[in-house]
Amino acid sequence: MDKAQYELELKHFVEDVGLVMEQLGQPRMAGRLVGWLLVCDPPHQSMTELVEALQASKASISNTTRLLIHVGLIERISLPGYRHDHYRLKPGAWVQLTKARLSQIYTIRQLADRGLALLAGERPELKQRLSEMQSVYAFWEEEMPLLLERLEQTQKKLA
Repeated sequence: MDKAQYELELKHFVEDVGLVMEQLGQPRMAGRLVGWLLVCDPPHQSMTELVEALQASKASISNTTRLLIHVGLIERISLPGYRHDHYRLKPGAWVQLTKARLSQIYTIRQLADRGLALLAGERPELKQRLSEMQSVYAFWEEEMPLLLERLEQTQKKLA
């Protein structure tokens, strides 16, 4: 693949990450910024570099970096010899985001339990929707910690 084709493929990748994150409820720009930080060299970028790479306004990049710092996906770092901050993906962020999802899974399962308690004396077909919700989230609540543990063990072996 020649350099022009490679750069075009990188741009498509960044845009695709933006679209996927948008489908997951995040702003497209957040996904584009994450996409860029996944493939850029060096792995840390200044505000100016992000603005240029993503062809976005400084205000948009500034708002997006604040959002991504808040959710724990990126971090702001200071580099010796540079006056401006840089941004990079936060090491371990993907595991931390998954652990945050586990908390959400627990909350949703609790809501299902509460709904089922409210309908305790009702017909089974009336409770079916809540039962399905409860069983799915109870499953993930039980399995997700085991998967995370396996993931962390695998990562330790690879390190």
